[in-house]
Amino acid sequence: MTAQRIHDTVADDFARVNDLIIKRLSSDVPLVEKIAQYIIESGGKRLRPLLVLLSSRAAGYDRDDHHKLAAVIEFLHTATLLHDDVVDTSDMRRGRSTANARWGNAPSVLVGDFLYARAFEMMVELGSLPIMEVLSHATAVIAEGEVLQLMNVKNPDVSEEKYMEVIHNKTAMLFEAASHTGALLAGANPEQENALKDYGKHLGLAFQLVDDALDYTGNADAMGKNVGDDLAEGKPTLPLIHAMANSGEEHRQLIRNAIRKGGLDDLPRILHIVNASGALEYTMAKAREQAALAKACVTSLPASPHTTALDLLADLAVERVS
Repeated sequence: MTAQRIHDTVADDFARVNDLIIKRLSSDVPLVEKIAQYIIESGGKRLRPLLVLLSSRAAGYDRDDHHKLAAVIEFLHTATLLHDDVVDTSDMRRGRSTANARWGNAPSVLVGDFLYARAFEMMVELGSLPIMEVLSHATAVIAEGEVLQLMNVKNPDVSEEKYMEVIHNKTAMLFEAASHTGALLAGANPEQENALKDYGKHLGLAFQLVDDALDYTGNADAMGKNVGDDLAEGKPTLPLIHAMANSGEEHRQLIRNAIRKGGLDDLPRILHIVNASGALEYTMAKAREQAALAKACVTSLPASPHTTALDLLADLAVERVS
């Protein structure tokens, strides 16, 4: 019900964004269009374009360019998904085969490049240098986050601080850019602009922290991916980092070895250790801290259905099970 209330706030805007996304996916190369449509239509939450719509409206925007900006954000996000799945050699996302599993790595990477290019075409059409500056910077930071994460794979010595840097760059940055550019499009005053920018950052951090907790607690059918995928890839996320710091030497070494080799041979034992160490409660507490910071940002904005929806969205980020 919370999710439906949020979407109802911008239902007409959302429908127009979806129409624009489909229209701007068109290509003279059939495979480009097929792969792009496959990933765009794969049932994602569309949180980032939703953030553009809610943020711009919360800052008083009353025109139509936020539809195009929301589509830009979705194209940037989808491009990163295509590239991520190739890097991670993933074969399942949102309950369906990944594009690279169906069509191969090379087409997936190239269609990701197409979506980046289409997004920047649409940015130029918006004609806002500040928006282009924010989004071009965000794209670079996201790429850096991906490289940082790649460097950390199979490294059991990653600190909580380094982990937080990775999830800020890799995930929260596009949330931040979505809400920030929504404020810029609306011509928000500096206080409102900073509030919406920070809102997106904290929401994105909360969202990723919950994702990383769900990797050890979630239901595979609900999540659309397998439980333990992060461990299988050798990713030292916060549940493992905290479990290593709060377990005995035998358990600590078991987790370290599992991260180093990747795979799921020790998953049942590690799930037990993660639960016994309080790592999941710790990760969720960190997520709730970030959600509370996001909600605090909303208080500096004029009361409206859109600010209420932003407040509810922060709650939803930590209440979800997928």
